[in-house]
Amino acid sequence: MKKVVLPLLMLTLTCASVRAQDKEESTTTGANDFKKASIELGFGFAKAANPMTEGYHMSTTNLFDANLGFRYMFNTKFGLKLTGFYDKFEGDDISADFESSAYGGTLEGVVNLGRVMGFESWTKHLNILGHAGGGVTMLKNDDYDLDDDVLGTIVFGLTAQYKIGNFGAIQGDFSMLNNFGHQRTWDGAVYDAKGRQGFDSSLYHATLGLAIYIGQKGQPHADWYVDEKPDAIEEAESRIEELETMMNDTDKDGVPDYLDAEPNSVAGVKVDSKGRSIDLNNNGIPDEMESYVEQKNAEMKQSINADLADLINGGYVNVYFDFNKDQPNAQSVSGINFLIKYLKENPSTSADVIGYADEVGDTEYNKALSSRRAENVKAILVAAGIDAGRLNIVGNGEDTSVSKDSQYARQTVRRVTFILK
Repeated sequence: MKKVVLPLLMLTLTCASVRAQDKEESTTTGANDFKKASIELGFGFAKAANPMTEGYHMSTTNLFDANLGFRYMFNTKFGLKLTGFYDKFEGDDISADFESSAYGGTLEGVVNLGRVMGFESWTKHLNILGHAGGGVTMLKNDDYDLDDDVLGTIVFGLTAQYKIGNFGAIQGDFSMLNNFGHQRTWDGAVYDAKGRQGFDSSLYHATLGLAIYIGQKGQPHADWYVDEKPDAIEEAESRIEELETMMNDTDKDGVPDYLDAEPNSVAGVKVDSKGRSIDLNNNGIPDEMESYVEQKNAEMKQSINADLADLINGGYVNVYFDFNKDQPNAQSVSGINFLIKYLKENPSTSADVIGYADEVGDTEYNKALSSRRAENVKAILVAAGIDAGRLNIVGNGEDTSVSKDSQYARQTVRRVTFILK
C-alpha cells in the first residue's frame, strides 16, 4: 500500500505547486496571447539497469522506446504533461537470449527552464524543459509467462527543444525512471527483493521526436511566448484610450455621449442642455445649454489637463533612444508630439527635460550622453514653437533601476522624460 501512496502523494504536491504558480502569474501574462497545449511523440533507446539475472545483459543503445504525450501549460513557465510509453528489451552479444517489454504512463509537472533562465534574451529557437512526477510501469515476458508485473515509478527528465515554427518544435529528451516493487527481473526471472530498501531499478529513455502545438493558428506556444511591451506603456495607452472614449460624440451634436440624453439625434438638429432637440431662441445653441456647456467644457478641460499632466509627470510619456545614440529613435515621435501639444495648450507651463542612459559603458560618458539626449529633445521642442525659456535641461546619467544584463530592460531606461512645472 505504501508503494502506491508515495507516487500519488508526490503527484498531488506537484499539481498543487503548478496551480499556485499559475494563479501568481495570471495577472501579468495575457491568457489568450499564446497556445497552451501540445501533442508530443518520440522514438529512441531504452536502457534498463538492475535487477538482471546473472548472465543476462542489455546494450546501452537498446532499441526501442516509443512515447506519446499530451502537455498543457498553465502559463509560460509551468504546466503538466501525461505520457504513455512502450519499451522493448533484448540481450546484447554477451548476454543470454531474452526478450521483454515494458509499458506504462506518467503524470508530471513541467517547468519551462528556458523562460525561467531568460533564454529569450539570446535565442529564439533553443529552449529547455524540466519535468518530474510519477506513474506506473508494467513488465511483460512471454518466455516466463509473465504478464503485467506492476512497478511504481518516479520519473525525472530534461527536454531540449528547437523551434521550427509556431506549429511545433523538434525535441530531444532524456528521462530516468526509478522503479520499485519488482517481482521479476528485467529478463523475466523471479526476483528476490528481500532486505532491499528504496528503488529496485532505473530505466533510462533517450528519444528524439516532435511537439505539435495546439491552439489558434499563428499564435506562439507558451514555450516561446515573450511579452515585450513594457507595463508602463500598456498602462499609458489604456488611460489615453479611456480619455478618448469619454470624449466620443456619436451624433456630433456638441454634447459628449456621457452627457447626451439623445446620443443618436439627427445631425444638425439643435438640442437642449440634455442633448434633446430644442432651441427656443434660434441662435444655433440650445438656450439652456449655453452656460452649462461652457461650464462643463471648462471643467472637462481642467480635468483632462490634470490627467494628461499626471501621465507626463508619472513617466508615461517618454522619448526613447537606441544604444549609444543621442538622437531619438523613430518610435519616439508620438511622445514628442504629445508634449508639444500639451505645452502649446498650456502656455504658462514649463518643463524639466531629463535625460538618462543605461549602465553599459563609462559612467562619466553616460552622464554626458544623457545631457546630449536632453539637449537634442529640447531643440526639437523649440523648433516646434515652444519657447526655450520654458524648458530646463537635466542630465541624470545612468538609470540603475533595471537589470544591466537584460537588453529589453535597458531599452526602457535609454530615454528622456519630462516633469511639468
